[in-house]
Amino acid sequence: MKIIFSLLALCFFSGAHAVPLPATVKQELQIAGIPQSAIAVEVREVGKRNSLISLNAQRAMNPASTMKLLTTYAALDMLGPAYTWKTEAYIDGDLKDGVLNGNLILKGYGDPKFSIEQFWLWLSELRSRGLREIRGDLILDRSYFDLPAHDPAAFDEDPARAYNVGPDALLINFNTLRLRYMPDGDRVKIVSEPVLDGVNVDNQLTPNNLPVNCDNWNELFSVQPRGDSVVMQGDYPMGCGEREQNLSVMPHTRYVGAVFGAIWKELGGTLQGKEREGIVGSNAKLFSTHRSEPLSIVIRDINKFSNNVMARQVFLTLGGTVPALDAPATDAVFNTQPLTIERGILAMQLWLARNQMDFKEVVLENGAGLSRKERISAAHMAQLLRHAYDHPMNAELQASLPILGMDGSVKKRLKESPAAGHAHLKTGTLEGVKTLAGYVKSKSGKEWVVVFFINHPLAKRGQDAQDALLEWLAKK
Repeated sequence: MKIIFSLLALCFFSGAHAVPLPATVKQELQIAGIPQSAIAVEVREVGKRNSLISLNAQRAMNPASTMKLLTTYAALDMLGPAYTWKTEAYIDGDLKDGVLNGNLILKGYGDPKFSIEQFWLWLSELRSRGLREIRGDLILDRSYFDLPAHDPAAFDEDPARAYNVGPDALLINFNTLRLRYMPDGDRVKIVSEPVLDGVNVDNQLTPNNLPVNCDNWNELFSVQPRGDSVVMQGDYPMGCGEREQNLSVMPHTRYVGAVFGAIWKELGGTLQGKEREGIVGSNAKLFSTHRSEPLSIVIRDINKFSNNVMARQVFLTLGGTVPALDAPATDAVFNTQPLTIERGILAMQLWLARNQMDFKEVVLENGAGLSRKERISAAHMAQLLRHAYDHPMNAELQASLPILGMDGSVKKRLKESPAAGHAHLKTGTLEGVKTLAGYVKSKSGKEWVVVFFINHPLAKRGQDAQDALLEWLAKK
C-alpha cells in the first residue's frame, strides 16, 4: 500500500504544475490539420524540477536538424571550443629550385570548414615555401575516414543539393559549386565559383519572360554533371532577376583536383600529372600543415545555418575519442586508426552515459538529423538542453544558435513579435517533420527550455503552432 501511495504521489508531484497547451497553439494545430497525437512538447523553466508543459514528451520522434544540438554540445564538452583540425601537405620526391620531381600529397583529417579562401591561402603558403612545379601527381589521402560509399541521391533523390554532400576526410569548400545566374539583355550569364580547372560550364539556358512564381525560380531548368562538364538546360525566369544556388556536381576527388588546379595556376604553379587517390607513403616528407578555425566557430555555422555535412564531419571526429572497435585501447590507436560511423555512435553513447543521460530511445545515424532513422524524445532533448545550461561551455553553445527574428534559420520568424531577439533556437525540417528546440527568455526574466516536435505528413504547416507557443512563453 505504501509503495502504491508513493508512486501515486510521485506521479502527482511530477505533473502537479503542468498546464495544457495554450489555446493559440491548439487553434493553429487545428488549422494546420495536425492532431495533438502527432506532436511532442516539453517546456520547463531552467532550475525547476517540474515541466510547465509536457505532452507526449517520452515518445521517441524524428528530431530532424535539432539532433545537431546533441552533436555540437557533445563536441564542445569532449573536444573543447579551441579544438582545430589539421590538413597536411607532403612531398614525395626531390624538391630543388622550386621543382618537385615527384608527387604532392594532401592528407585530410576531417576539417569541416576548409573554405576556398583558406585553401587559396594555404596553397599560397606552399608557393612561398619554394614549391612551384610539380612533375608528378596530386595525391589525395582521404583515408582518415573509413566510410561506406556515399550515395547523394539516397535521401531524397536530389543528389546535386548541397545538403546531400557526404562527409570526407579531405572536404574542401563543402564540395560545392556556387552558380550565379545574371540576366544580361536577351541571355543569361552564369558565373561559377570557385573556378574549376578542366571543368566546362555548359550554359544551354533559354531566357523565359513569362510570369512565374520566383519562390520556385530554379524549377524550370536542370543542372547536371556530364563528365567534366556541368550542363544547364531549360528555361531561366528573367523576371526573377539575379539568383544563385550552391550545388554539388562532382565527386570529392575530382572536385579537389579541379579547385587545386585552378588556384595553383593562378599562383603561378604548374602540375604535370593529375589528381588521384592514395596514401602518404613512408618516404614522404611533411611539407606544411594547415589548421582549421576552432570548434567554437565551426558549431556556429552548423547550428545557425544547419549545415549537414559540417555536422557529419564533427560527429565522425568524435569517434577519435574512443579506440577502434576491433583495436586495443591505446593512445597510439586513437591517432592512427581511421574514423568510422560506428566509432562516432559509440563515442556519443559513452558520453551520454558519463553524464548520466540515460537516453535509451536515442537512435543515431549521422548526428546531423538528415535522417529517417534518428530518434530522440522531447523530454530527453529538453534534458540535454537543461544539462548544457549549467555547463561551462553554455555561452558557446547558445551563441551558436539562431536568434529568433534576427539571424540563421529563424531570421524571418516572428520578426515583429515581442519574442524576437529573446530566444536562441535550433530548428529542423524534413518531409513530414518540423521541429524546434532551444531557450526562451520571457518578459518576467525567466529562462525556459522549450522543445516542440511534429512528426506528421502535414508537419510543414505546423510552424504557426510552434510560433504561437514561443509568443505565449515569451509573455510568461
